[in-house]
Amino acid sequence: MSDMGLVREWGDLLTGVNRLVRRGLRGAQSGPPIPVAQAELLRLVLMNPGIRVSAAAEELRLAGNSVSTLVRQLTGLGLLVREPDPRDARAALLRITPAAAERLREWDDRRAALYREQWRRLSAEDRTALAASVPALRRLAAQLQEHTRTHGGK
Repeated sequence: MSDMGLVREWGDLLTGVNRLVRRGLRGAQSGPPIPVAQAELLRLVLMNPGIRVSAAAEELRLAGNSVSTLVRQLTGLGLLVREPDPRDARAALLRITPAAAERLREWDDRRAALYREQWRRLSAEDRTALAASVPALRRLAAQLQEHTRTHGGK
């Protein structure tokens, strides 16, 4: 198989695995499903409590009005709190609620359990091959992060 064919298949497989994991976990979650864009914002706020809406938009490479829409949706669901910035009344600071933190932790725990279950079903050779790929995947993720940072997500 050519490099280009391998790259396409590899990308399709990563996308497919992520999709299958999300589908496999949807039925067991408490509450309505959280769309991917909302979950990304919640995770960003979890890692950066008090982040401004504008900084969240920049980090997620989304338009400010798109993030504002996500913030309205999530505050309406009781998963996000929007507070005025004491240093700048025009800006808002974001914090997740305990309910959101619990939903994210629950999702992460179920995802890890699903992966553990499937990992055990793999052959020893497959587990060894996947374990050996982790450093390369980390490097790829770092390269993609740098590309996104320097090219503005384009």
